[in-house]
Amino acid sequence: MNTTLAPDLTVADRCDRCGAQAYIRATLGEGLELLFCAHHGRKHIEKLRDLDVTIQDQTHRLHDAVATPEPMGAE
Repeated sequence: MNTTLAPDLTVADRCDRCGAQAYIRATLGEGLELLFCAHHGRKHIEKLRDLDVTIQDQTHRLHDAVATPEPMGAE
C-alpha cells in the first residue's frame, strides 16, 4: 500500500457503490480512482490493501465534524 498526499475529499465526492459522501479514495496504478463511503470502505479496504494502490482514508473527519454540545445554562 502506498500513501501519498492527495487533495482532500469534498462533499461533492461520492461513493462509487452507493452514492453517499466519500471518505476513502483508492488510486490504482493507472491513475483510476475508486471512492467509498466509510461503510463500503471498511468493507473493501482489506482487499484493496493487498493490491498496488494508494489509499487515502479520511474517515477521521466523521468524528471531527461531531460538535461537542455546550453545557446547559452556558449563556
